[in-house]
Parts: sequence; structure tokens; C-alpha cells
Amino acid sequence: PDGGDPIIVPGPVHTDPHTITARVDVVFLTVKATQLDEARHWLAVLCDASTVVCVLQNGVEHTELVQPYCPLSQVVPALSWSPAERLADGGVRLRSQPELTMPASAVVVADLLQSAGCVVNVVEDFTTAAWRKLMFNVAGALMALTGRRSGMFRRDAIIILTRAYLVECLGVARAEGARLGDEDIAQIIDQYREYPPDVTSSIRTDREAGRPLEWDIINGVVLRKAREHGLPAPISEIVVPLLAVASDGPG
Repeated sequence: PDGGDPIIVPGPVHTDPHTITARVDVVFLTVKATQLDEARHWLAVLCDASTVVCVLQNGVEHTELVQPYCPLSQVVPALSWSPAERLADGGVRLRSQPELTMPASAVVVADLLQSAGCVVNVVEDFTTAAWRKLMFNVAGALMALTGRRSGMFRRDAIIILTRAYLVECLGVARAEGARLGDEDIAQIIDQYREYPPDVTSSIRTDREAGRPLEWDIINGVVLRKAREHGLPAPISEIVVPLLAVASDGPG
């Protein structure tokens, strides 16, 4: 919105997968998990055994969700920290420097992105990084239920609820091998409280637009994994059904 240099995307730009005539070395999959079925034709024509598919999506199940669509390819996950919001005039408001987090197994793709000017953090413990990002998104999903922006986290009652929810998520994350602690919960809550009051979350934006929500890969996975590990998840038992019906109805 404040101007700046335009972003120029080199061609060719394809809008129909049937126009693709050759496989590619690297695919960056940037659609949401709710749009994977729509992307399947693209993956079918772009990918083979020599293709690396870099999945930039929310959640902790990147490989499990995408691998069936490109069974011969290597699938590598990536976490996108890109606080951006689409504006009514078609522009995009970027709140801070976007960054990517990738596992060490994806160093070739990371090098490719870094050479193009992207900020990429390569980590050995991707499980911990992924679950920390998931916990951040889990809290952000509460905005989809309230219809409010980040200013709601300045209410004491919301902070109490968010902290209890994140404690629940932390137990699941640890059971999945993430090395996280109470300090991570404090940092996530502080981050939301220190945001300008008009910051939103992508899941809230999707609800406003009437689009399907990524409730299952963000909040639902916590409940599913809690049940697998025999862990109590009373807040998830309430939040997940509400997000599901907000996404898919009926009603």
C-alpha cells in the first residue's frame, strides 16, 4: 500500500495444467491444504521421480498430505512466516519481513530460495519448529470463532483461555517429539498481545470470505494426536467442532 518496486514474475505463466509439456526439477506448492484436490492436476503433470516438491503450508503433516498427489517425488516441508493481509483494492499489506523455515534435508531447495533473495532458516530440529508454528496458528484460530482481530488478546479472559489451550497443545507437541516448554507459550501469547490490534489470521480471513477453513490441519491435528497419545484435550473437544461447522456447515 505504501508503494515500492513492483514484483516481476518471469514467464511463462501457465493457467492450465494441460499446457505443461515437461516435468520440472522443483515445485513450490503454496496453495492451502483445503485446495490440494484442485492442485492435483498440476502436480500430476509437473512431477516425477526427479522432482522435489517443497510444501509451504500450515500444519505439521506436509508430507502425509501431499505425497499421495506426487508419489514418486521427494516432498519437503517448509514453514512460512509471512504476516500478510490482502486488501480490498487488490494489494497486499506485509506487516514484517517474510521468512521461511526448512529442515536440513531441504538444503538444496533452501539454497535455491536464498539465491533468489528469500530469507530462509535451515534447522536440524524441524519437528520442534513445526509444532511451535502450529501452536501459534492454533491460538490465531480463535480469531475465526470470535470474528475479532488481535486486539482481543488484550482481554484477560481471552489470555487465560489461550494459555490453557496452548498448555493442552504443548502436551501433544511434546508427545510428538517437539522440544518445547512453557517459555514458548509465554512467547506466543506475548507476540499476540504486542501486535497492533488490527492484525488478523489467515483462518479468520478465510471465514470472512466464506472459504473452507484449515481447521483440521491446524486445530484438528492437535485433537487427533491427543487421542492417539491418550492425552486429555478438553478445549480442543470444544474448539474443533465449532471451527468445523464454521467451515463446512450445515446451517
